[in-house]
Amino acid sequence: MKTTTQESNVGERMARRSFLKFAGAGAMAAGVAATAASCQKHGAVVSDPTQIGLGEGDIGVLNYAYALEQLEAAFYVQVMQTPYTGMTAAESALLTDIRDHEVAHREFFKAALSTSAIGALVPNFTSITFTSRDSVLGAAKAFEDLGVAAYNGAGYLIKDVNYLALAGKIVSVEARHAALIREIITTNSFVTSDVVTIGSNSLEISKSPEVVLATANRFVSGKPLFFGPVVQRFQ
Repeated sequence: MKTTTQESNVGERMARRSFLKFAGAGAMAAGVAATAASCQKHGAVVSDPTQIGLGEGDIGVLNYAYALEQLEAAFYVQVMQTPYTGMTAAESALLTDIRDHEVAHREFFKAALSTSAIGALVPNFTSITFTSRDSVLGAAKAFEDLGVAAYNGAGYLIKDVNYLALAGKIVSVEARHAALIREIITTNSFVTSDVVTIGSNSLEISKSPEVVLATANRFVSGKPLFFGPVVQRFQ
């Protein structure tokens, strides 16, 4: 495969695969057992024929994150199963790392939630053309930016400090993904005013579950995800 300017830039600036290795999800594994053991049954998911209820309290927030990680993992698995036309070796290596992180995040939440976890979602990616670089990277950018905004927007709702600490570690990895995808698309675009408030505070923009799920549900087949009790707190 010929080396392109884009591949050269990514390779030099991101050190290819090593860029994400230190943020790998292997370190999460040690916390799964303890988290699963401490999971309480309050806020359990309630069956609803018209929607997928995520539950309430910490269980609801964890299921919220689990749902998003399911979609991201499924997306990147598909990306690497059917690489887009012209995918460079550097892009393949980096997207493979992101895929592995998202799969690990998905499995982490599944184990932590145990019997309180929602079922496996059926993704709807019909709006994405997986043979097109622009379509895939555009979707990746949307997924990663949405994920970071979702974690930041729901973090304050978590009561258990152990869950909060783990969510903080995961969102930091998601933010690295988001910055990387933006850099692959356009050099020096890793942070812009649509994701970080430029000015005195320079804080990452957050989004409520209501806003996040309105977007996420476009990629879910069948019943939509619903997080009613938490959404009310943002109104």
